[in-house]
Amino acid sequence: MKQHLIGQTGISVSALGLGTVKLGRNQQVKYPSAFDLPSDSAFLELLDTAEAVGINLLDTAPAYGTSEERLGQLLGSRRDEWVLCSKAGEEFSDGQSHFDFSESAITASVERSLRRLRTDRIDLLLLHSDGEDLRVLNESGAVAALTRLKEAGQVQAIGISTKTVAGGLRAIELGLDAVMVMYHPGYRDEEAVLDAAVGTDTAVFLKKVLGSGWFGAEPVPSDPVGEAFRFVFSHPATTAAIVGTLSPAHLLSNAAATRLACKD
Repeated sequence: MKQHLIGQTGISVSALGLGTVKLGRNQQVKYPSAFDLPSDSAFLELLDTAEAVGINLLDTAPAYGTSEERLGQLLGSRRDEWVLCSKAGEEFSDGQSHFDFSESAITASVERSLRRLRTDRIDLLLLHSDGEDLRVLNESGAVAALTRLKEAGQVQAIGISTKTVAGGLRAIELGLDAVMVMYHPGYRDEEAVLDAAVGTDTAVFLKKVLGSGWFGAEPVPSDPVGEAFRFVFSHPATTAAIVGTLSPAHLLSNAAATRLACKD
């Protein structure tokens, strides 16, 4: 599978990344149907499938329930074969999200993620925005915390998962290594962020490429998955698309669609 660099960091990631929210959280999530958390053996099978098709990017977060902790247990000696993306700023407990972007909270969150993931560094650390992107980037002290953690080697690349166009544009202006935005055929509101990233050192990661399983277009395209991947990878700024699934068959299908979309 084609790989792309994260800016000037030297980190190379597969065009398709595996999201792991379903590994650790099935409450208050926006999916079409309910699901049970997978067993260890089921998720190991998914990891084996991902590795076999050339996926090296795993996306997790403290807000994904037990995802980080379970990844740390399941990756074991294979940790260095993967690029781990985690986040900071959002916690999920008692059925709701809680946000804190202060320097102390970001530092504590990363240190806890390192323990949970059983690793000495997080390859990509994103701020998990609450929607007030500009406040998070400009006023909270979170960027200063990320910069310090990167200088200390605890984090290799830094960025933000945004919810507004203004936030994405500001992340690029600040020269962050990465920004994660929502983008798919039925949602192009944040396309200006991708446009602005072309020719810069800011990598662009895409979330909800398949609309979390909802393909709102009517009528539904004959090949909605293929169309979605062709659409997002037609933009030159796209670094990787993050898609979550618990099905090895779906993962194989997504990987095949990614290879075709990337002409690889």
